[in-house]
Amino acid sequence: MKRRRLFSSNQGVGRSIGQAVAAGVMALALTVGGVGTTALLVTQPTGLAVEPAAVRTEQQAVQPVQSEQTEQAVQHAVQAQTQPELLLRYAENQPADYPTTQAALAFAEMVSQRTDGRVKILVYSDGELGSEPSVVQQMQFGGIDFSRVSLSQLAEYEPALSVLQLPYLYTDADQMWRVLDGTIGDEFLSTLESLELTGLSWFDAGVRSIYTRQKVTCLADLQGMTIRVQESDMMSEMITDLGAKPVKVVYSKVYAALHNGEIDGAENNWPSYEAMGHYEVAPYFLKDEHTRVPEVQLASPAVMEKLAALDERYPEIIRLCARESAKVERRLWAQQEAESESDLRAAGIEVTELDEEEKARFRAAVQPMYDRFAQQGELIARIRQA
Repeated sequence: MKRRRLFSSNQGVGRSIGQAVAAGVMALALTVGGVGTTALLVTQPTGLAVEPAAVRTEQQAVQPVQSEQTEQAVQHAVQAQTQPELLLRYAENQPADYPTTQAALAFAEMVSQRTDGRVKILVYSDGELGSEPSVVQQMQFGGIDFSRVSLSQLAEYEPALSVLQLPYLYTDADQMWRVLDGTIGDEFLSTLESLELTGLSWFDAGVRSIYTRQKVTCLADLQGMTIRVQESDMMSEMITDLGAKPVKVVYSKVYAALHNGEIDGAENNWPSYEAMGHYEVAPYFLKDEHTRVPEVQLASPAVMEKLAALDERYPEIIRLCARESAKVERRLWAQQEAESESDLRAAGIEVTELDEEEKARFRAAVQPMYDRFAQQGELIARIRQA
């Protein structure tokens, strides 16, 4: 099976600003709200001038204009490109074809349209503006205007967020979105204000399961196995409670570690399992779906103040566009996840799905983790009842 050119969910970030070796602007045509205009994906180091006027929309190349309405739409698009009053930066550490980057471009396009071109957002992908920790720090000081950051990264700054990463917290994705798109999710976004960040919306990052070199069908089979985990104390704690031994291996070296028998398995989502070729050396997939860790779309409080000064309606427009772009990201992620699972099953990997009785054993095994969150017991109950 030929590996799909995809992305990896917890790989190291791409180039830093200083490592950027080429400058260029790639325009991605999107159609949002019925009008095709242009969102900008920037692949250049900070400090180089960007000339939005150099990018032409498809409509500009079409002559003659067929109607007054069409002409007005073209003029609107041109004005949006050439006369922004605020030129803002959006940091994304994933490649251009990754769902979160595509959603960032959609967000930028929506904002441009709904502010009549007065606000232009340039999306920097591949970690060009820095790693996630660096981006968070820059946003706190107003150096970067928008970004998308993993919840696990934010939990390093605000431990209260860790409750959303507890294993087997949600029964499925629908329940998680009921929680995050409701009052509980809004409450958690509000807590980010204490970090000098403004939470805008929730993105999907898939569901993680365990895959192994030897077949595992139940909790008993996991006992004593060495399982690679991401750099997360909570994930290590979960694997320990399940009776296995957590091992931290650099993500790029997991394939070799599995191939050489240095570890018995690892855990990740379907697209990463496929993209990194881990299915070739660990063809047994235990679909336990232990963790769903969402990601957060953020704004700098400083940029929200700038937007309000330009037009008091703009902060709410930003929030609305963020929520709509989150729907774009979730749709793209769900599509990618489903395609990866389908392709891998067709390639012959063996998938074990747990029945309710076995799921209960897994949940019972990690109960000590919930005991340590006893102070948030009421919140956990609200989440499980959603």
